[in-house]
Amino acid sequence: MTTLPPFSYSIGINMRQTKLTEIGLLLLAGLILINGYLAVSLASHKFSYQGIGVVIGLIFLWTLTALLLRYFSKKADPLLLPLAVFLASIGLTLIFRLRPELFFPQAMWLAAGLFAFIITVVIFRKPEEVAGYKYLCGITGVALLLATILFGVEIGGNKNWIILGPVRFQPSEFAKLLIIIFLSAYLSERRQLLTYATRHYGPLTFPHPRFVAPLLALWALTMAMLIVQRDLGSALLYFGTIVIMAYMASSRWSYVLLALCLFFTGSAFCYLLFPHVQVRIDIWLNPWADPTGRSYQIVQSLFALGSGGLLGSGLTFGYPNIIPEVHTDFIFAAIGEELGLAGTAAVIIAYILIVYRAFRTALTAQTPFTMLLAGGLGVLTALQVFIIIGGVTKFLPLTGITLPLISYGGSSMVSSFILLGMLFAISEATTT
Repeated sequence: MTTLPPFSYSIGINMRQTKLTEIGLLLLAGLILINGYLAVSLASHKFSYQGIGVVIGLIFLWTLTALLLRYFSKKADPLLLPLAVFLASIGLTLIFRLRPELFFPQAMWLAAGLFAFIITVVIFRKPEEVAGYKYLCGITGVALLLATILFGVEIGGNKNWIILGPVRFQPSEFAKLLIIIFLSAYLSERRQLLTYATRHYGPLTFPHPRFVAPLLALWALTMAMLIVQRDLGSALLYFGTIVIMAYMASSRWSYVLLALCLFFTGSAFCYLLFPHVQVRIDIWLNPWADPTGRSYQIVQSLFALGSGGLLGSGLTFGYPNIIPEVHTDFIFAAIGEELGLAGTAAVIIAYILIVYRAFRTALTAQTPFTMLLAGGLGVLTALQVFIIIGGVTKFLPLTGITLPLISYGGSSMVSSFILLGMLFAISEATTT
């Protein structure tokens, strides 16, 4: 009679526990979605068997996704998918509450996101092979941004949409992922040059200009996004991610200082030259100067957050619909009003855990490319959440980016699951 070695047996037990933990968390997220759907539908008299069928179908789909991926990726991070569907469940509940007609489209995008998650994990099973296509990723990402700048359509004050017949999407949601792949490969190959091939300018040390030319080109692109697209949020998101990734690769604060000087100089000129930038800054500095006009959104957002208290007013018992576009840019204010501090804290903690798992994956990565890629994806997520929550709470100027996995939008939902699929695959590669 043969017996398993003790070490192999313990590994088998750990993998079984990991699978059970993951499935348990996914079912818990499913209970949250079912409870939210029933609470909203019964309170508003909008219950339908079709809706509950969609909810059960989504729970079945993300559980099947976990079982399928766990069969092939036994050591991958077990928290990423449960955290994603937890946030998506809260988002679906709030969208059903705020815009019932958008519940089924958002559920469809969530299903598409789960399929994108699976495909991304398959593609990134060998991350180093993806690094070989860095220039293709970089060129495609820049082309998507340029297409938006040149041919974009303005919706909600930001020119960041492309409309092709009945389909409209935000290319910047996918461009940011392609650019991070390019930067991760580019910076990992030039870490030595960025660190040691330097020139001294007084107390500061900078690399040769040809080594930072792509970074300067991306800075110019972010300034174009700020001017032409009127998209302050995406400009902050892109440039902040680029700067932090450059610091991660080189460990030199001089790059951060140079980047901040360039960005604030460019922003100051934009403020002086372009009225729409002035409006955003003026609203941020003093929203009470025009509370029923230009500052109406942010003022109502502050009232909603202030009235929520510790536990909120309860689903369907608040008045978040007073805020324009509450289901997209200001959905965090709706969470604060109806779920209170407890609800907003749960959402923020979930994002913190995703960022933590991304950095944990980066610290255990086996190659510079996977380290920078996982770290860059974590930085991107952290900055996006910080910028949109900062705008809703008036900590930062108001921006037009979405709250990942919660705000309504197909482009945002699918790109968020692609990002998490990349992290899931990288976490598997770091443990093999």
